[in-house]
Amino acid sequence: MNQAIYQARRTELARRIGPQGIAILPTAPEQQRNRDADFLFRHDSYFYYLSGFAEPKAWLVVTGDGRSTLFCNPKDVEREIWDGFRAGPEAAPALLGVDAAFSVNDLDAQMPRLLDGRDAVWFPFATHQGLESRVDGWLGSLRSRVRFGALTPETQRDLCGALDEMRLVKDVHEQATMRRAAQISAGAHIRAMRLSAQMLREGKEVREYHLDAELLHEFRRHGSQYPAYGSIVAAGANACVLHYRADEGLVRDGELVLIDAGCELDGYASDITRTFPANGKFSGPQRALYDLVLASQAAAVAATQAGARFTDPHEATVKVLSQGMLDLGLLDKNKVGSLEDVIEKRAYFQFYMHRTGHWLGMDVHDCGAYTEPSEIGNKTERRDALTGETLISRPARILRPGMVLTIEPGLYVRPAEGVPEQFHHIGIRIEDDAIVTDSGCELISRDVPVDADAIEALMRG
Repeated sequence: MNQAIYQARRTELARRIGPQGIAILPTAPEQQRNRDADFLFRHDSYFYYLSGFAEPKAWLVVTGDGRSTLFCNPKDVEREIWDGFRAGPEAAPALLGVDAAFSVNDLDAQMPRLLDGRDAVWFPFATHQGLESRVDGWLGSLRSRVRFGALTPETQRDLCGALDEMRLVKDVHEQATMRRAAQISAGAHIRAMRLSAQMLREGKEVREYHLDAELLHEFRRHGSQYPAYGSIVAAGANACVLHYRADEGLVRDGELVLIDAGCELDGYASDITRTFPANGKFSGPQRALYDLVLASQAAAVAATQAGARFTDPHEATVKVLSQGMLDLGLLDKNKVGSLEDVIEKRAYFQFYMHRTGHWLGMDVHDCGAYTEPSEIGNKTERRDALTGETLISRPARILRPGMVLTIEPGLYVRPAEGVPEQFHHIGIRIEDDAIVTDSGCELISRDVPVDADAIEALMRG
């Protein structure tokens, strides 16, 4: 553990909350799976970002003067036999670089003292059930002592906003971890592609769970702690279900397989999607749609650069996809009109209904505002062409070096009147992870091929 990284983050947070502020942050609670078994514990991202501490039942307090206090499980030899090692409050200051540490059992007794004399208390709103009531209890205890000179914070502030801004731009350490996570995930995608073609060549039955197993094996084989999210392994028509999960669907010769999967490494997510022919060879209609999605992604990549807006890659994608829909006959130009009409009326939404990217970091859909903070007061109203609702728009976020986002266009063709039959049940998405740089963006997930010819060559091996 590099203590200096976490200490620097706590120092920056102290600066943001002001000299008399205090920030309170719990880690995630343990979650019961059934009866006496819990789900595998995963720390709270905000908490880990500031502490690097992965044990459950822990709290971090940072005050505006730069001091940090950890509350954690006490040492307990008997429980450690069952549940594993505990750092304990005695060892925590040296291990984590915090100024003080107490047993979590002392939290209620210590918090009124830590709150005394502070002007604002910061904690994450609406993220931890019961946290607001817990803070109210501590403030009430402190307020009962005002006759003895106690001073109660007068303001409560949402800690998420300050931490979101800090987490949005990734430092060198974070970028290196995310590159490694993407590299591991790319290897997992390659492994699944090859297995699919190999098993079909050997005449074996292939199920979605066979490919999912390859992903999980490759993640853990290279030190990833977990999948970053539930892997999507969608064969054939299942690929037209955006959040389909790996199940027992049959992987058929001649159909496409869409895999959206990424590992989490040391607290940071990767997120890669590839679509490939189950047998290693695209059909004509499959190749036509695939090349269109790939071209739209290339346009989005070109638009992803420092100084651009977060929405620029999406707009570039929509333009290419919409023109391709007209050219391939997915959309009838006699009914929907010109390219400009398709975009204005959102006629493309029938086949492309999601955004082209999202922030990526400690969470797969990472925190961070999508609106430019310096321009939040500038808003316009517009009528949505599909729903008729009046929507409020604000200027999109300006991209800066160190921001990390996904670039993931797609096409999902369900049978419908007027839709050419050769495209029915084809779902395609291509997703890469991009770090914004001074000169454009770095695609950190391209260790797995994306070009159709390269995918076919890989799957012949």
